[in-house]
Amino acid sequence: MTHHRTTTDVLVVGAGPVGLSAAAELRRHGVRCRIVDRLPARLPYAKAVGIQPRTLELWDRMGLVRAVLEAAVPIRGQLLYADGEERARMALELPPEVPYGFAALPQYETERLLEEYLGGLGTVVERETELVSFDRDRDGVTARLRTASGADEELRVPYLIGCDGAHSAVRKGLGLSFGGGAFPEEYMLGDVEADWDLPHGYAVRSSRRSADGSADDVLVCVPLPGPGRYRMSMRVPPEPSARREAAPDDGAGAADRVAPGSDTPADRTVHDPDVPPDGVAHGVQAGRAPELSDLQAVVDRLAPRPARLSRLRWSSVFRISHRIVDRYGEGRVFVAGDAAHIHPPTGAQGMNTGVQDACNLAWKLALVVRGEAGPGLLATYDAERRPVGEEVVGRTVRHAARGVGADPDDDRRTLLLREAQLLVGYRGGPLAGAPYGPAGAPQPGDRAPDCAGLTTPAATFPLRLLDVLRGRAGHVVLLYGSGAAELSGAVEAVRAVGGPPAVVVLPAGADRSALAALSVPVYRDAAGEFARLYLPDGATGLVVRPDGQLGARFPLGGAAAALDDYLGALSLRPRS
Repeated sequence: MTHHRTTTDVLVVGAGPVGLSAAAELRRHGVRCRIVDRLPARLPYAKAVGIQPRTLELWDRMGLVRAVLEAAVPIRGQLLYADGEERARMALELPPEVPYGFAALPQYETERLLEEYLGGLGTVVERETELVSFDRDRDGVTARLRTASGADEELRVPYLIGCDGAHSAVRKGLGLSFGGGAFPEEYMLGDVEADWDLPHGYAVRSSRRSADGSADDVLVCVPLPGPGRYRMSMRVPPEPSARREAAPDDGAGAADRVAPGSDTPADRTVHDPDVPPDGVAHGVQAGRAPELSDLQAVVDRLAPRPARLSRLRWSSVFRISHRIVDRYGEGRVFVAGDAAHIHPPTGAQGMNTGVQDACNLAWKLALVVRGEAGPGLLATYDAERRPVGEEVVGRTVRHAARGVGADPDDDRRTLLLREAQLLVGYRGGPLAGAPYGPAGAPQPGDRAPDCAGLTTPAATFPLRLLDVLRGRAGHVVLLYGSGAAELSGAVEAVRAVGGPPAVVVLPAGADRSALAALSVPVYRDAAGEFARLYLPDGATGLVVRPDGQLGARFPLGGAAAALDDYLGALSLRPRS
């Protein structure tokens, strides 16, 4: 074995959307990292396609969102059919203050954009490099890699993140349990074009119901970029065709027509030593791919409009499990994304939940690596994200069995906000400070709402709060008030405790001239939207975390104590 110890802070295993997001956030926070993936190139399959509004907000903070928006297609709504009749036409309309809607983009395009962004930060994916094994101790992790040349490398790193999918080597190396269950049914997946006359930008779900009301035959179609292009999924008929390579019967190029694997090339078979007792392996099955005629037969039976399918770019058979680890990490090793949780694809929650895992973990690792927080902060990753994973797994299983909207307590607005992942929060968690302010106000642990109508003299157009936060890698303290003396005292208090950079937000009619000596950015809430969404109780301060959640809320007069308390929670030093 070649013993080669490289100086880096974090090793990320797996270069899917989750691993790339983790590496990008680490680099943006100034942390050295390496990212490895055992495949020679990105897989050309539209596996995860849905992008939620919350993920777009996170990518906005990173400065990536424009590239994603230019490549993606908007999802305007969903058409629901049952037993041949239209049952609902759902417009995916979010509150006006939410900056982004629902979108779809093939996973390989998402990975391309993230990889290019990461490359701009000076880190490239090390392809055909596989994690063979690792050992860990109190001081770090010793990882053994097999590189593209076939050489073995031993790498010593302080931290390791496993973003290596449902068959995660990191999860297995940690000995984490992966409890749950599985659906026995097989499904077909295909990337095709349809010539029907359904409205553009709408997903389609058409089903037939059995006597007990459950969907025993279902067709789900999600729009993709390109005229008439959809990713379609459906139950496998009794005897579908199976092949390793699609026949070029529609003019598609051979490069687009390979039979897929889950995370393996098409000429390899997945042999998972951890196949669960139920015998159902999660994900796309290597070496199996339906013909265009198989997909057409289901469309003929279930589609709400006659449609001819063409240009089959790829197809596959897949199985669905629902599982979650017993903990999201141990010591200096962590798992995220499919390595930590798998579940039905209902509502496009999986990749987006994984990206949020990555962003939650990355800023905490960055603070610890830089010595600005105690190592105990890393335990809050499991405390905050595992409950989210449990909720997503449970909800997607219910929706897969009974349909989206099956939860009786969800009104339409709540349903959409939850599917958009805008309700994810950590109230009551280890980093959430004491609540402050009126009922209904965003509290520590909640998502920090975006808002429009912020003005500054140098700009002739209003800005959004996301514009103010974009590119700021760390925490930001928002100070809202109109009194010059009170704001000056709060700014000095932030500086005195070594707090994050401060930004002042003034009410619409406040005098800006008295604040010229503050030497901090000052914006006016010209439209009153900040006040409407944040409900400040007089002069109020807010800490916005790097992942866009609120860390603290406090009266400006108590800024020093509140910030000291929050910073103490980050370092886990005893609170006074």
